[in-house]
Amino acid sequence: MADMYDVAVIGAGPGGYVAAIKCAQLGLKTVCIDKKSTFGGTCLNEGCIPSKALLDATAKYAELDNLAELGIQVDSKKVNLKKLMAKKDQVVNELTQGISALFQKNKITAITGAAAFKDAETLIVTGSKKQEIKAKNFIIATGSKTAALPGVEIDEKSIVSSTGALALQAVPKNLAVIGGGYIGLEMASIWARLGSKVTVVEYGSHLVPMMDADVAQALQKSLEAQGINFKMQTEVIQAETLKKQVQLTLKEQEKKAETKLKTDVVLVAVGRKPMVDGLALDKAGVKVDERGFIEVNARYQTAQNNIYAIGDVIPGPMLAHKAEDEGIAVAELIAGQAGHVNYQAIPSVIYTNPEVASVGETEAALKEQGVDYKVGKFPFAANSRAKASFATDGFVKVLTNAKTDRVLGVHIIGAHAGDLIAEVVLGMEYNCAAEDIAQTCHAHPTRSEALREAAMAAYDKPIHR
Repeated sequence: MADMYDVAVIGAGPGGYVAAIKCAQLGLKTVCIDKKSTFGGTCLNEGCIPSKALLDATAKYAELDNLAELGIQVDSKKVNLKKLMAKKDQVVNELTQGISALFQKNKITAITGAAAFKDAETLIVTGSKKQEIKAKNFIIATGSKTAALPGVEIDEKSIVSSTGALALQAVPKNLAVIGGGYIGLEMASIWARLGSKVTVVEYGSHLVPMMDADVAQALQKSLEAQGINFKMQTEVIQAETLKKQVQLTLKEQEKKAETKLKTDVVLVAVGRKPMVDGLALDKAGVKVDERGFIEVNARYQTAQNNIYAIGDVIPGPMLAHKAEDEGIAVAELIAGQAGHVNYQAIPSVIYTNPEVASVGETEAALKEQGVDYKVGKFPFAANSRAKASFATDGFVKVLTNAKTDRVLGVHIIGAHAGDLIAEVVLGMEYNCAAEDIAQTCHAHPTRSEALREAAMAAYDKPIHR
């Protein structure tokens, strides 16, 4: 006889496990099913968390080169890659164990196995044993996987995905990164700091196509100063594995001739696609669009009202925190509450050095929409804490409605940008004006004062510029 639940969550990544916890907190009998025995999804096991562990560790390592000018003498520096990777794995293990503890605390049934729909009310789970799961409601939260690139076959040895790039056993002398997006730039930073000669090959005219152009230009300039090379508006035609290297065939958009690039390791980071293979969605009557995303309405319901989908399997930015918010919202909707996500107030962060954080509209988008807007900008070079911390790269850019002063978008490049953006997200959630930020007292000396000054510049004039 099949087990019966109020909610069955398929996938235990940031969206899935958060949805499961919220459902349980709302009094719903909940089961969460994932193929991996270590819950947390790609983000925790192979993405966000391990990459940030390596980014922070390598940033400390790279910083040693600049200590002499502060009067701090470091006689020599070296990195034990095996120990660094072990520490990264320790962080991941501790956090996955934390999710298991949260499931136990909230009395959530956790099952390891591959789930597939038998019909709109039943799952067949294949794991250590085969079992049927029945539920009144289902939440699909299976996440995404690395998108393939024609002519470039990933083997996770010399041609790797982000998963392979986080587990290299030696620092490659040369590394080619295909794709100048979030993942590509973060991986490029990690291995460049450890000594790799990194070349980023990007098809577009600037990094991270959805990023504000001013920020993209500043980020590329900063990364170039760190030794990362860029080949912009360049297409990768083919990757050929040689005896000890990989040879890429490249073609610049403005040139007819093809060129060759030999490298030790190639990272494919051209985006991700929804992971819905094996779910037998057709048996449940769930529809997907031409790109493979599950079609949902404003309440996250699929073509079957009792089957919901969230996170990377539905259209929108593929961000862990977006999936988490959707997980909470859908749990509340199932429980009869008013779950809601404000997609204009979802921040994006790139954890390079300097960091990049943004929320809301870019200047290009406002121009395209015909919005009358104002720009307030303030450099960290004029911020006292940034000066005292010897980290003055970057700026804050605030975009507002010219008539109402309402904040429409904020873009930050600089140290701790990912933390600074939270204030703006809160403000935008409540339709704040630039003057609201400007009139809010900010502690001195802090980097947050640069945000206040940029807000001042948007509606009047900054004090320190």
